[in-house]
Amino acid sequence: MRWQDGRRSDNVEDRRGAGGVGGGGLGGLGGRGGFPLRVGGRGLGIGGTVVVLLIGLFLGVDPRMLLGLVGGGGDVTGSLPGYEQQRQAGPAGGPAATDQAAEFVRAVLGYTEDVWHQVFAEQGATYQEPRLVLFSGVDNSGCGTAQSAMGPFYCPADRSIYIDLAFYKDLQTRLGAPGDFAQAYVIAHEVGHHVQTLTGTSAEVHKAQRGLPKAQANALSVRLELQADCYAGIWANRVNARGQVLEVGDVEEALGAAAAVGDDRLQSQAQGRVVPDSFTHGSSEQRAGWFRRGFESGRLDACDTFSDLTAR
Repeated sequence: MRWQDGRRSDNVEDRRGAGGVGGGGLGGLGGRGGFPLRVGGRGLGIGGTVVVLLIGLFLGVDPRMLLGLVGGGGDVTGSLPGYEQQRQAGPAGGPAATDQAAEFVRAVLGYTEDVWHQVFAEQGATYQEPRLVLFSGVDNSGCGTAQSAMGPFYCPADRSIYIDLAFYKDLQTRLGAPGDFAQAYVIAHEVGHHVQTLTGTSAEVHKAQRGLPKAQANALSVRLELQADCYAGIWANRVNARGQVLEVGDVEEALGAAAAVGDDRLQSQAQGRVVPDSFTHGSSEQRAGWFRRGFESGRLDACDTFSDLTAR
């Protein structure tokens, strides 16, 4: 990916090395989001998180539901059930805002801003930019405690994306999805959830999920996640058309990342078996297929996962 000459976004907040969970949280725009994992004022920690995940997988229950019950609730957007990551401590001292990893994130977020401003303008609307927060290990979000063990997520309560950059190392080594464009896909997917918040799709889905049996509610979550994958594909299409950003192999990197975080692959790795009724993000084939559909079309109307789950 040719990102070095890209415009840097001003909407990245670097909290790495800020000493873990800050005080008070971010508060109040309302909505859904991350993983509140605090009990009696203390984080569950990686060991406690893994225990909850294993219990959920054994019982056939979405582990994120258990995590929400343990920590005080809050819906989840974009995080990865079945993903467990060794927490890596941030650097001592203040945030490192100028290192290459942070510059990459700023450039990718800048590209998403440019593309979605264009797409929204085509629809006669105005795009409102999200914030992206870099953190190490544990931090506060408007949706509760952000914890690196759960992977990147979007919190609509403060309209922010939360990423511990240690996830990128795990994406390459444990999940088998190397490459800078695989990393860019992760950001673009979370921005896709922000787009769903702005368009009202997320609110409609959560309203429809109320009172549904768990399997049916999960099926709606899958459609929401696959649409975010398709939106990431639209971004890849548009950003490349604007300036030939993509290099040979970049699309394959994104497809590999989408497949790597499919529910079937993550469940197979975590528990040795696959439980389709508990899927909340979609299979590897679905996730890669919907990214490809968005990339090949570059159009919003190609991302109607609620009418058709077949990615052609």
